[in-house]
Amino acid sequence: MRQLAALTTALTVLAAAPAAAQCGGGFPEFVDGLRAEAVERGHDARQVQSFFGAVRQDQAVLKADRSQGIFQSGFVAFSRKLISQDRIERGRAMAAKYNAVFDRIESEYGIARGVLLAFWAFETDYGTYQGDFNTLNALVTLAHDCRRPELFRPQVFSALELFERGDFDPARTTGAWAGEIGMVQMLPEDILTNGVDGDGDGRVTLKTSAPDALLSGARMLSGLGWRAGEPWLQEVELPGDLDLYLTGLETVKSGAEWAGLGVRARSGTLTETLDASILLPEGKDGPAFIAYPNFRVYFEWNQSFTYVLTAAYFANRLAGGQIYDAGAPEPGLTAAQMQELQRKLAARGYDVGKIDGILGAGTRAAVRDVQRELGLPADAWPTAALLQQL
Repeated sequence: MRQLAALTTALTVLAAAPAAAQCGGGFPEFVDGLRAEAVERGHDARQVQSFFGAVRQDQAVLKADRSQGIFQSGFVAFSRKLISQDRIERGRAMAAKYNAVFDRIESEYGIARGVLLAFWAFETDYGTYQGDFNTLNALVTLAHDCRRPELFRPQVFSALELFERGDFDPARTTGAWAGEIGMVQMLPEDILTNGVDGDGDGRVTLKTSAPDALLSGARMLSGLGWRAGEPWLQEVELPGDLDLYLTGLETVKSGAEWAGLGVRARSGTLTETLDASILLPEGKDGPAFIAYPNFRVYFEWNQSFTYVLTAAYFANRLAGGQIYDAGAPEPGLTAAQMQELQRKLAARGYDVGKIDGILGAGTRAAVRDVQRELGLPADAWPTAALLQQL
């Protein structure tokens, strides 16, 4: 009887709770606000109480969110770290094992198997390590934190919907520190929208079923704008007289226009009918790629340029593509030097975003602009010489 009375009291308090804060403040009070909002959205109060009953703040999640040092690597070092012969061989073995699944993906969504294989490899090493963070704790912790609440707060309520369906256990569901679940690491909202029962057992289980995970990932990519049957990335060779200020995602020309400027595919031919951009991840002396419209869809999955380029390149390698020509780029900057560069660029009026030591899109664009201003090759690759000149 005392347990029933306690539950009744809790539900009464829940129904009368004040409007939820969007982020920050005391963590218990923040969770109370989430509970109240969930009830206002029409969720059963008892289910809400059960869902949030043991949630706690996870400091390890906050630490992981603030220490993504791997993205400070340049493309060559990063890609060599993530792509090994073992990963290539295992990827091809997985392609053979799940050949029927990949045939279905190619038929229904027009996505080449290498694309999903690359995500599968990088996200969870083909499902072998999917993360051991409690997913609900991670989502609520990041929703409470005021760095990106607009991303994570909706995911809490999506997880609640999965819980009500019987597909989420607040105590046992685990995944990555940022709340992604399963072999290809999808957030709860994406699972609700794009989950596919690939193995026909009546459930969408992304942690234990490769067919479910791969087909769900394919459906998500398709929904994000993937264009069926089109390429995404190709290695190229540039003519010596190309205006390097034309490189970067900001400039888009048809493949035919790039060919007219002297750009040539290192293997095969350019797709001249598609719009594309030229990418120099480590400047004029490093590797060069042409990126087609599907390449931009990768940024809906992950916003790190280095990660996206590596995943897109690895998809080609899994399909038998050649190893890129690394060239001999000038050494990049250390994290401390990159932060110093960002501060100098910001002082000159450039929008580089957060001073974080990461060569993101804003910093690349600013570097290219200031290189042109100083009469240097505008290849968006910051070097010690540029830093010293600034």
